[in-house]
Amino acid sequence: MRTAPINLRAMPNQRDLIDHAAQLLGKTRSDFMLEVACNYAQDVILDQTLFQLEQERFNRFVEILEQPATSNQGLNKLLSTKSAWDKDS
Repeated sequence: MRTAPINLRAMPNQRDLIDHAAQLLGKTRSDFMLEVACNYAQDVILDQTLFQLEQERFNRFVEILEQPATSNQGLNKLLSTKSAWDKDS
């Protein structure tokens, strides 16, 4: 049961495009928009948290991760630089 409202405004041509696509799939506008939005949201989250490699490249990746850490001047500089939103404080 859906209980959380989501409201948005669209241009008429955007609404018509969405309605046409929903109709082609036999879905309501709401069902279509929720499905598409949720699928895209999952893709965005997975793009930030999951990546896949073929076995040979994965093995090389693990080898690199398991090597002892070395000093990296560029990384040290980057990590000590304040973020744009922290610069004024």
